[in-house]
Amino acid sequence: MSIILKEGSGKVTELVPSGTHVARCYQMVHVGTVEWVYLGETKFTDKVRLTFELPHETRTFDGVEKPMVISKEYTVSLHEKSNLRKDLESWRGASFNPTELRGFNLETLLGQPCMVNVIQNTAKNGNDYAKLVGLGKLAKGTDCPEQFNPNFIFDYKENFNKDWVEQQPQFIKDMIMGTEDWTYKMNELKHTDTDKDNLPF
Repeated sequence: MSIILKEGSGKVTELVPSGTHVARCYQMVHVGTVEWVYLGETKFTDKVRLTFELPHETRTFDGVEKPMVISKEYTVSLHEKSNLRKDLESWRGASFNPTELRGFNLETLLGQPCMVNVIQNTAKNGNDYAKLVGLGKLAKGTDCPEQFNPNFIFDYKENFNKDWVEQQPQFIKDMIMGTEDWTYKMNELKHTDTDKDNLPF
């Protein structure tokens, strides 16, 4: 078990323990197109963030016993070399067939049990963190307890929620608000509000 005291916060944050855990996917966040630099070249990658609850690793948060959670970000791609495809095929215990590769709905992952492999690392700045490094099919004979957190989706279409974004940790807000998708959505909402204001009655 690792317990990390954040300087100046007065709060203790416990990292998810290393090892393999029973888990359930309950949250899918379409981050959007993220800009990054590799070897001096600027690149743009569409990202999605999946979050899993760990029902056998419960802790008391604000007086309530809740499962710990962990997330992993993926490039939105089912290319044969993509991490998303590798993890999903490991989770399913089967390869994607040609029909599925033409259109796989990530929302079907919500509520589904799996195994997650977690390791603890130390970042270059000295901060410790837990990292989800792989997914797998639920082990035979293993049960996943009933889901605790409700399913949640964030995207830029039917499931857009500006208030939810503003309540997230700063690094998630920065990541989402720094995308072209966010900028486009904000402009779209601004124009919609302007059109409403110009109605004759």
